[in-house]
Parts: sequence; C-alpha cells; structure tokens
Amino acid sequence: MSGGEAKLLGRWGEAKAAELLRQRGYTIVAAGYHCRFGEIDLIATTDKYLCFIEVKLRKNDSFAPGRAAVDRRKQQKLRTTAECWLAEHPDIGLQPRFDVAELYAPQGMATREPEFHYWENAF
Repeated sequence: MSGGEAKLLGRWGEAKAAELLRQRGYTIVAAGYHCRFGEIDLIATTDKYLCFIEVKLRKNDSFAPGRAAVDRRKQQKLRTTAECWLAEHPDIGLQPRFDVAELYAPQGMATREPEFHYWENAF
C-alpha cells in the first residue's frame, strides 16, 4: 500500500470512528488537529469529558491489537498535543480523557460495517 493509500484509509477510519461515536452520543469538536508537537485524530465531548481520541485501523488483529500501537512515546506525544489544544481552547471546562478507538476492516474501505472497539481512559 502506498503512502497516499494508507493516508486515505486512515482518514476513512477516522471518519468511521467519528460516525460511530456520534451514534453513542459523543459530539465531535475537532478532527485531525495538528500543532507543532503532533496530531490528535479526534477530539470529542460527552456530558462530563473532553476526549482526545487516537484512532487505530487494522485489517485484522493477527499481529497486535490497534491499541498496542499507542506506546509510551505515542502517549506522551498525544498528551503534549492535547496541552497545545487546551491552551487554544481554555473555556472548555470538561475533564480531559485519553481514549483509543479500534476499527477492524478486513476489506479496507470496502468494509461496510467495521468491527469497533472503544477504550475509554486508555492511558
């Protein structure tokens, strides 16, 4: 898979995750947020929490589950990027939380209903 195809598939996965989270009552406030420290795939709110969400898309989990790719280094990068977002949006007033969304799509973007797992407060 080329870099462009992987990026397209990643964006598709993020859009699917956002759709599934909306169905669960989350409000998506940002997608693909970038600052000099990194990127956060999705930022969403619930009634109590501001969720910084890392989306992991896999065709299967034979190698390792998607959440395993969110190692200590990635977690620190997400925390630092979240601090940047919070500095830009000081009036949110919700408790921050870091979540991981896993999607399994065996046929890639042709998968009609990917398997979805959501890990609240993942780290």
